Amino acid sequence: MSGTGPVEPGEGTHVRETTPRARRRPGRPRGRLGRLHARHRRAVRATVAALAVLAVGGYLYAGRPQEQPPPPAPAPPYPSQAVDLVYLDPVAGPGDAPAGDFSFAVLLSVRSGPPVTVTRVTQPYAGLSATSAPAPPFQTKPHSALKIIVTLRVTECEKAPRNPGLPFLDVTLRNTRAIEEHSFILGTRYAGHLSQALQVACGNVSR
Repeated sequence: MSGTGPVEPGEGTHVRETTPRARRRPGRPRGRLGRLHARHRRAVRATVAALAVLAVGGYLYAGRPQEQPPPPAPAPPYPSQAVDLVYLDPVAGPGDAPAGDFSFAVLLSVRSGPPVTVTRVTQPYAGLSATSAPAPPFQTKPHSALKIIVTLRVTECEKAPRNPGLPFLDVTLRNTRAIEEHSFILGTRYAGHLSQALQVACGNVSR
């Protein structure tokens, strides 16, 4: 043979076609490294699942119906709204009491609310002074009553009323809500008894 050219395959021979081998995908690590890799994958999956549960739980918690706060407790009444003061009777007749004194009993009762403390008992006339037994301050519990003896003493007949129309008693009251000075009108019986006592004490004093 002469010349150049491709070599012809001989008899009984074959040409092997070569093709590029497919690249082998890297497999999972084996051995100790593989176990660590698997453990890491499981930990990552567990963390993702836990975060998903927390996210769903947080969404449900945020979207739950909000509980309404309980209504505030009602404020206690003002002391003057919870107290009654009732005139009872003179402790002694005008002729039996010391000269210029008029003692009488009243009943103070607390209908509701917290206890009420009496811090002062007085009356509006400049010619009279007032004291009480028990002496202020004293306290009366709710749903109870206390008998009080009030004594009026004539200090100046010129300034004392001769015929008081509807005389009242000034009482300063205190509870957890407020402090109030309240004027209690004790009625016509009290007015009549006070007028009689003043006439006895100041009957000889010219006006």
